[in-house]
Amino acid sequence: MLALLHVPSPRMNECVVSFVERQPIDLALVHQQHANYCRLLEECGATLTILRENSDYPDCVFIEDTAIVLDELAIIAALGAPSRRGEAAGVEATLREHRPIARIVPPAMLEGGDVLRVGKQLLVGVTTRSNARGIEALAALAPGYTVIPVRVRGCLHLKSACSALPDGRLLISKDYLDLEPLAGFGLLDAPPQEPGAANIVVCGGRICMPSAHARTAELLSQQGFEVHSTDLSEFAKAEGSATCLSILIP
Repeated sequence: MLALLHVPSPRMNECVVSFVERQPIDLALVHQQHANYCRLLEECGATLTILRENSDYPDCVFIEDTAIVLDELAIIAALGAPSRRGEAAGVEATLREHRPIARIVPPAMLEGGDVLRVGKQLLVGVTTRSNARGIEALAALAPGYTVIPVRVRGCLHLKSACSALPDGRLLISKDYLDLEPLAGFGLLDAPPQEPGAANIVVCGGRICMPSAHARTAELLSQQGFEVHSTDLSEFAKAEGSATCLSILIP
């Protein structure tokens, strides 16, 4: 497993926020937390590639949004936030080393944080960052996959409220989702006291997640999963969490 990451920007305090109140971000702590996240992925078996190309973009550390990586190809996203639209070009050259490249082109909008792959199904958030044209473009570029739109409310991306567990079930924060499109999936509800806890990374069969979500970590451990936690508090101030910080490439 290759994990593609990006160093945090020195301009991260200028990041885009939509559903959280802006707070000062401690840049020194950001770098420490990012290093710990990188170490955790390595411990779970990932080989890391860490980019610096987009450091002038405040949100560049949230590299997940720039692309959707499937077995057959990598799809370069058309990011919905105007200030982020240059980021994808900085990631494309590295992705080209691992997959053929396709692109989503504006006015279609689609961000990687809104695309959750579960086998040959792609759940896609209908959000302020991904629109109907973006979802249609993804379906056209990914034959053989079933694309399932899911309306999201009150949070930034689909993966802010929904992640795939190693056994194929979905971990969800149900208050943020239209549950009807998820009727065919096994669902596990994250504790409502921990908004955002449904955003987890699965690497090497292990679950990696923010240490702030202790109740959810206990729930997952009780379900038989191996859970590893790390502090991502500074990224949470920018509406980021575990999946946002990497693109995993099998």
